[in-house]
Amino acid sequence: MNLRRHANLLLTSCFGCLSMQPALAASDNYRYDTVHSQIVFSIDHDGFSRPLGRLHIAQGSLRFDPDDWSKSSTELDIDMRSLDMGDASWNDAACKTSLLDCKTYPTAHFVSTSVERKDDTHGMLHGTLTLHGVSQPIDMPFRVNRIGKTIYGLHTVAGFSATAMLDRTVFGINGFPNAIGHSVAIWLELEGIRDSSNNDKEHP
Repeated sequence: MNLRRHANLLLTSCFGCLSMQPALAASDNYRYDTVHSQIVFSIDHDGFSRPLGRLHIAQGSLRFDPDDWSKSSTELDIDMRSLDMGDASWNDAACKTSLLDCKTYPTAHFVSTSVERKDDTHGMLHGTLTLHGVSQPIDMPFRVNRIGKTIYGLHTVAGFSATAMLDRTVFGINGFPNAIGHSVAIWLELEGIRDSSNNDKEHP
């Protein structure tokens, strides 16, 4: 066997070994940072204004694949009793049985069904929202703001902004139809902290 042929066999063998190594998954798992994640909504008040309210994310998880967004998914719970309209009496009124009925339905739940990528930073999240005991499909355009280490390098964080529109009446929230609008605008500012189990994972 000549030297050139021997070298070619060695190279072929080495590349064969490399190709047999399992590919590392590109998806990362995150848990929502409930301190830095916000849900803000707005609804018409008798044509005079569109007051803002806030809700707290109780818990949630996110799986994001930066190379193939269709492999991404998310699920989260919203604490309806955290409703904050800026006034305690107003909060209580909104949580009564005529509206959100927060005692009977203390949690709203969202689970994604698919994710579409539109461009490098924008996509569309499709899923199911269960609110007031009723489940309905909902679509949310979103933006990937940044994925990277925090300023102190303690965590890897994925940040997203999303919007949604829903009709409260399709969820059976029908109280005060002449004073409160049907259409609800929603803004979500979300941060997910990458699970510690991913800390040693390197992407190709």
